[in-house]
Amino acid sequence: MTAKEKMTGAALTLAGGILWGFSGTCGQYLMQREGLTSDWLVPVRLSLAGLLLLLFCFARTGRQVFGVWKTPRDAAGILVFGLLGMSMCQYTYFTAIGASNAGTATVLQYIGPVLIMLYVSARSRKLPSGREMAAVALAVLGTFLLATHGDPGSMVLSERALFWGLLSAAALAVYTVQPGRLLQVHGSLAVTGWGMLIGGLLLLSIFRPWTMDVAVNGRVVLGMAVIILLGTVVAFSCYMEGIRRVGPKKGSLIASVEPVSATVFSAVWMGASFGVFDLAGFVCILSTIFLLSSSKSN
Repeated sequence: MTAKEKMTGAALTLAGGILWGFSGTCGQYLMQREGLTSDWLVPVRLSLAGLLLLLFCFARTGRQVFGVWKTPRDAAGILVFGLLGMSMCQYTYFTAIGASNAGTATVLQYIGPVLIMLYVSARSRKLPSGREMAAVALAVLGTFLLATHGDPGSMVLSERALFWGLLSAAALAVYTVQPGRLLQVHGSLAVTGWGMLIGGLLLLSIFRPWTMDVAVNGRVVLGMAVIILLGTVVAFSCYMEGIRRVGPKKGSLIASVEPVSATVFSAVWMGASFGVFDLAGFVCILSTIFLLSSSKSN
């Protein structure tokens, strides 16, 4: 692969991460300025985005998109992924955004890789390496700084925001680990599309957003279009093509621009303020990505 192709891959991956961050800020806008809740936003977003991803996948691969339903094992796996992985990951994330801001919620979700590392270590019955233990310590320190600004006697971040933020990290861990075999066999586009559609249908049946008193104006339609089209279909396509060119390890590092993007958009557009302790907490948590990516045990 030429240097130009690699640069293109890096740019595509970067674009995917930036669009994900912008999508989170759009969700913050819709909930904090337009009065939407995650009970309405997430079911609608998942259902429509999942349908569009599956149509996109069908256009590329034809009937292969239905391959996940051909065996009972794969069918059960995609149902578990959609019902427990995708729905919980997205619902907890957007609820955390509504309780705080896109930057804080996205950074807290990035504790997920640390939880995955701990799970893998426990399953393999191996003690974490020095780098991995440092990542755990940084994740704990970063969460402490975000929640208390260094004063253990006070809570700066609301309990609701902290609860849903940490729950979104746990949900991200499940979302990442559970569909491993499905991704290898059927590809990420089909698995993600089915997961979104199944998760969306589940949340639609639980929250019944059509019964909610929501003023769907032009700003809401535009915001949802950005979240569904740019933040899902375009961002995911850019990311997948990017990692195809630069590799998953380098691609995941480049895509960690997402929380930075969400923080910048949240501050500039939504007027969210971040102090020294917030930024220090961000740095601590995001540093875990680089530590885990360079761990020899990974």
